[in-house]
Amino acid sequence: MTPDAFRLRLAEIVARSDVADPILGDEVIDDLGRSPVPAAVLVGIVLGEQPSVLLTKRTSHLTRHPGQISFPGGRIDPEDSSPEAAALREAHEEIGLDPASVEVLGRLSDHVTGTGYRITPVLAVVPPALTYRLSAHEVDAIFELPMHVLLDPASPSRQRQHVGGLWREYWVWPHPEHFIWGATAAILLQLAQRLREPMLPREGVI
Repeated sequence: MTPDAFRLRLAEIVARSDVADPILGDEVIDDLGRSPVPAAVLVGIVLGEQPSVLLTKRTSHLTRHPGQISFPGGRIDPEDSSPEAAALREAHEEIGLDPASVEVLGRLSDHVTGTGYRITPVLAVVPPALTYRLSAHEVDAIFELPMHVLLDPASPSRQRQHVGGLWREYWVWPHPEHFIWGATAAILLQLAQRLREPMLPREGVI
């Protein structure tokens, strides 16, 4: 599939997305007791000859989710006009991604976390071979997850851990260096499931 054809496939995915009902994370086992905090992340697809997903590793000194793998993103501030605006702002602050170089395609379904956030994943296309400027406070590294990993029906795998007297299960995506789990893994799974669905025939094409 050419980069242009893959971009059309991504546009089809968001056009078919049902964004009315959020997806609850594996760790959400009870009512949160409060309204979740609105947040947004940029699910950036690097559209080169071999498409990939842009991911970051958070620095180890952060208060929340230190050292974890995530998409660029964060809370939606009152000044943000939309989740898209928040995702683009955060991506610029965290990795120096110029909003003018990003083509926003739409949204995937919101994801609610056990830590009290309702994350809006903003699907976008990013050109290949960009130079990034990482925030020393927030981002330790940036890397790309090849799209063929998302399309592999054997991925991701389920793992379980005994935490606080309870067994918790979660998704984990394979990577030789990074442990990709939690909300990031769940959002990647949502994207992967949509990509693996049969393509709809285009109007006028048999």
